Amino acid sequence: MPYDIAAIDCVVNPITPEIMRLRPAWSRRFWEDKIGRDSSIGDGLQHEQMLALMDAAGIERAFLIATKTGQRDVPGCWHLPYEIVAKAVERFPSRFYGLAGLDPTEGMAGVRALERAVRDYGFIGAHYYPHWFELAPDHAKWYPFYAKCCELDIPVQLQIGQSLIYDPNRPLRSVGQPITLDAVACDFPELRLIGIHVGIPWVEEMIAMAWKHPNIYIGCDAHSPKYWPQSFVHYINTFGQNKVVFGTDYPVLDFKRTRDEIEALGLRPEAKRKLFRDNALRIYKLK
Repeated sequence: MPYDIAAIDCVVNPITPEIMRLRPAWSRRFWEDKIGRDSSIGDGLQHEQMLALMDAAGIERAFLIATKTGQRDVPGCWHLPYEIVAKAVERFPSRFYGLAGLDPTEGMAGVRALERAVRDYGFIGAHYYPHWFELAPDHAKWYPFYAKCCELDIPVQLQIGQSLIYDPNRPLRSVGQPITLDAVACDFPELRLIGIHVGIPWVEEMIAMAWKHPNIYIGCDAHSPKYWPQSFVHYINTFGQNKVVFGTDYPVLDFKRTRDEIEALGLRPEAKRKLFRDNALRIYKLK
């Protein structure tokens, strides 16, 4: 189907064969068994192949995550080097942007690495998973990273909502309840916080936080739009239309299927354009 808006996907995992060789074994099992993706996804995709899939879905740009899932050298955890994402951005500067993963156990060394990623590699934001460290977003260990994001004037996106069991040998607690963003937004009112993964199962609480705080936004990735709660669809379409950004968490969700499911929601033209494009441009201060 033709698309009238060139979308920006704010949550994308690069999965080249090189990267797949770095990922732990649970990645392939998780995507196949829990998410239901075809087994071929575990073999990886070259950037050109991903761009072709994006083109077919009317997606102009993607924010690639240099993920840090857990503390380095802990079984089941891994870090994607910033340099690998930086090379992808350098090759396709009009299509890819970099997001720097955060690991709170790295302390100030991690803060300095974040600054280098922004100043040297041109990364446009930070990203992290609270559950991989079992540290809620309002834990003190995250605060130096928040302060640096304010100093660099970049947003930070973080998974809000329940975690799943990724590595069966290391189940993790769900520590990303939306209310934990309340203290962070109060302490850092200039920090742009994007709670990704919709906030499920605490969607109403996520909406309440975004409604209360001017600096809290919601990422709509990782959950198929046709299953979104009606309250979330209403929020996107009405009083929350300036507070939501589009994402897939690819390869968790397929680019085209996700796009088509949102198109089928019947959103108002202005709300749909803000969701797919305008809000991301504003929040990330892109041209």
